[in-house]
Amino acid sequence: MEDTKTTCFSVTRLAQVTPIVRGLLAVSTGNDDLPYRNVLLQSLTDPAAMDFATAPERPGQARPAPLDRITSPPLALEGAGTYESAAAFRTRAAAQIEAYVAQHGSKPEAVCLQGLGVLVVREDIPGDPAAADSTRPLYHKVAVVTGSAGAIGHGLCKALLEHGAYVAASDLPGERLDRFVQEFAAVVGERIASVPIDVTDRQSIAQGLEQVVQTWGGVDIVIINAGIALAVGLTEMSLEAFQAVERVNVEGTLLSLAESGKLMAAQGTGGDIVLISSKNVFAPAPKFGAYSATKAASHQLGRIASQELAEFKIRVNMVSPDAIFSDGSYKSGLWATVGPDRMKSRGLDAAGLEEYYRQRNLLKMRVTAQHVANAMLFFVTHQTPTTGATIPVDGGLPDSTPR
Repeated sequence: MEDTKTTCFSVTRLAQVTPIVRGLLAVSTGNDDLPYRNVLLQSLTDPAAMDFATAPERPGQARPAPLDRITSPPLALEGAGTYESAAAFRTRAAAQIEAYVAQHGSKPEAVCLQGLGVLVVREDIPGDPAAADSTRPLYHKVAVVTGSAGAIGHGLCKALLEHGAYVAASDLPGERLDRFVQEFAAVVGERIASVPIDVTDRQSIAQGLEQVVQTWGGVDIVIINAGIALAVGLTEMSLEAFQAVERVNVEGTLLSLAESGKLMAAQGTGGDIVLISSKNVFAPAPKFGAYSATKAASHQLGRIASQELAEFKIRVNMVSPDAIFSDGSYKSGLWATVGPDRMKSRGLDAAGLEEYYRQRNLLKMRVTAQHVANAMLFFVTHQTPTTGATIPVDGGLPDSTPR
């Protein structure tokens, strides 16, 4: 039992220090809009790696296979398993990396952490041209998307992958998420990973982020997209039904902001959080009180986070869409919930309902998941120095202004 506890502690501690190391290995670009060129890190924790981490300079010491391509000597960072605070470890590690650069002329490609394992700067994934294209705006950025396996989530993941990011697709565990990731993996290989997360559970979020850190070294972008709806009037709504919506839409947002904010702050290279909000924040609808109220609370948490996380150069912005029914074969969970009631009240079929929502906006346009993704990309590619802002993606709705 004690060995199991020690192993769990080591894995957790490794996940805590890895983003710090990744941040220190990032290369400053001199560009205020995109100040760092990030690296990807592979965590080695097998017995051979643990033995190597203990004595990397021991004569005859066998290197773990991923270190075969490393030409410079590894850096043995001291005190990673016993540091008193993240700040203290960062200070010590920064000094050691600075000394390494002075001696070798470049930052280390491998870092040994005694008792924890070895961190190796990863190569780009072979066979995927996007992975090796350093001109793509999200090259070597690691993104997490909650609520991935739906219409908007599909559009968000697709756009992030097309622009060079590594994507952790997150949703509740099950066949739906597995199929979602498999379809993308057939095209982009290891640049997408399945990370099951229940956003109402802080431990589940923390473990999911830890999994991402173990896979790629850290997190640069978090898209908070998980949400559920309820179509019922206030006088008929049970408290239990409202609380179920509140747990996902409000508590899920709070916990996602808190855990991702802590990780990005520790990494020290800034980051982006984009909250997928809703038109209903600005223009609530009848029989949609639970969704409208909880999304408004979620939106307000995003605005507050933009103020609290700015000191760490973490930008928090919102995208406010309306009426996204599907993206390819992926259907909106929200519209699966509220669509039947909307069709019944208006005497429309599914196609007629989509046309109704197209006709009600000023531009008479069908709003798609790709439009939502484009707004998200505006923020995460740092087109402007912006935080705490909202982009409406709704074709123009008079009852949602001013905004």
